[in-house]
Amino acid sequence: MSFTEFGRDEKRMSCLFCGMVEGTVPCDVVFRDRDVLVIRDIRPQAPTHILVIPTIHVESVDAVEDPSLWSRTMDAVRRIARELHLHEEGYRLVVNCGALAGQTIPHLHIHLLAGRPFRWPPG
Repeated sequence: MSFTEFGRDEKRMSCLFCGMVEGTVPCDVVFRDRDVLVIRDIRPQAPTHILVIPTIHVESVDAVEDPSLWSRTMDAVRRIARELHLHEEGYRLVVNCGALAGQTIPHLHIHLLAGRPFRWPPG
């Protein structure tokens, strides 16, 4: 189900990522299909910093009710990582849930980071 099929309400209309899905907010699109929008982050934290965003409005990991949403979103992550050859050297996925964890936009999204060494533990 796409954003426009899902319908509109105040939360969706004020959501930055929903605006990008609708095409009313400009973004640097890497890939899109009916399930996900993949864009370049405007404040990259690594040489490659991509956001994989479901096209339906789901506020966070905690709000996911349909497990197939995870399957479709993670499949897009895998496809993009392979297309950009990120799998060859490795990459990191980050999903923040809630303000304390660093989620600044209340719309589920996965950060795909690559192109530099990452330390453990993160954050």
